[in-house]
Amino acid sequence: MNRPAPRTPHRWMGLFPARGSATEVRRIVALLRKETVGGGLLVGMAALALVWANSPAADSYFALRDLTVGYAPWHLDLSVGSWAADGLLTVFFFLVGLELKREFVAGDLRRFSTAVTPIVAAAGGVAVPALIYLAIAGADPSLHHGWAIPTATDIAFAVAVLALIGSHLPNSLRIFLLTLAVVDDLIAIGIIAVVYSDEIHPVPLLLSLVTIAVYGTYAQLRRRFLGDSPAAVWLVLLPLGTVAWGFMHASGIHSTIAGVLLGFTIPVLHHRRDRDTLTGQPGLSEVIEHQVRPLSTGVAVPLFAFFSAGVALGGTDGLVSAATDRVTIAIVAALVLGKPIGILTTTWLMTRVMRVRLDPTLRWVDLIGVGQLAGIGFTVSLLVAELSFAPGLPAHDHAKVAILTGSVVSALLASVLLGARNRHYRRLDDSAVEVETADEEATEDVTGKVTGGANGTF
Repeated sequence: MNRPAPRTPHRWMGLFPARGSATEVRRIVALLRKETVGGGLLVGMAALALVWANSPAADSYFALRDLTVGYAPWHLDLSVGSWAADGLLTVFFFLVGLELKREFVAGDLRRFSTAVTPIVAAAGGVAVPALIYLAIAGADPSLHHGWAIPTATDIAFAVAVLALIGSHLPNSLRIFLLTLAVVDDLIAIGIIAVVYSDEIHPVPLLLSLVTIAVYGTYAQLRRRFLGDSPAAVWLVLLPLGTVAWGFMHASGIHSTIAGVLLGFTIPVLHHRRDRDTLTGQPGLSEVIEHQVRPLSTGVAVPLFAFFSAGVALGGTDGLVSAATDRVTIAIVAALVLGKPIGILTTTWLMTRVMRVRLDPTLRWVDLIGVGQLAGIGFTVSLLVAELSFAPGLPAHDHAKVAILTGSVVSALLASVLLGARNRHYRRLDDSAVEVETADEEATEDVTGKVTGGANGTF
């Protein structure tokens, strides 16, 4: 029995990008599969940190997290937890920058008609949670600095959930989530760079930018060499990137921004321009992503989650204190309610103001599920919480509890809703198989009768 071909792609201006080429779909599906493992590791390491931080051996966890390592004269004498947040997480942001450039150069964000809706939806998904946070926590001036905590979406966690429950969901829904999350991260990066940077020192900043320019120039001029010699990426680009990171750290701007800028400099194949010269060959961005993603997915992000998520809850009294804290309520409400409300509202306005059209195979309930998935803040939200409140303050630990709670609740709600939608689309696919099978059997029956008649037996 042959399964029918996938639904015919539709081309339209509007809410969702066109189904796109088979190459684009395969790339995104492959990305989802890889992130499934990363999402599991992320959750597992965060859970391990929570258990360890609230066990009789809690002192050993905090001693490890606060252990200072590094060269003091270069201001790199950081705690292990800070190395995870400022150093290892730069690898994650490097891949974010790489994905952003790919989307703008060769992906769905290169066309205004397909980029405008996820960009506007992402903006709504940032603004509404921030407003909800301020509406609840704004009465306490000491909490104002945390307004950006619930504005980010964790790509790894969100696409991991979608990959686990969305085997039959339309590809356009997957592409929309990825595009939305990428734009969301771009906004979060801007917020970190502008709002959460310390006093800026121009000389180290200039040296960092010069090093990044050298890094990008070398990558552009030697793209074939780097693509054919994977070891050169580690022996040449990694040292240059490390130097750029060190100068960025010394400049006062959060050092993860160096990762984003380095990712932007990597050349990305433009499908039309490079089609003739590099047919069938992966571009340098694909080669580097293939090498670096396991480091990000399997080491950098899980270790960051491990050292960031460990919060001493303090027993029942501590849980009650965290649950009733204004900052906890604000973050959970902003993630669970603010994200889907912001995304759905701005998307609805786009359909009314700009007359964009939904994919005819989708319904608004699908968008509710995507909006709920966007409420998974986790990695970037934990980073913003680290930057918003000083360690030792109740708000510092309570914000992390809220992020974990809000992200898990959002993931569970999205799983229930999109799981039901996935079953709906699976039934449609099964019905299509039955219709196709019946048509084939009818055709074979008619063909057999005609053949028999030609042989004198009809």
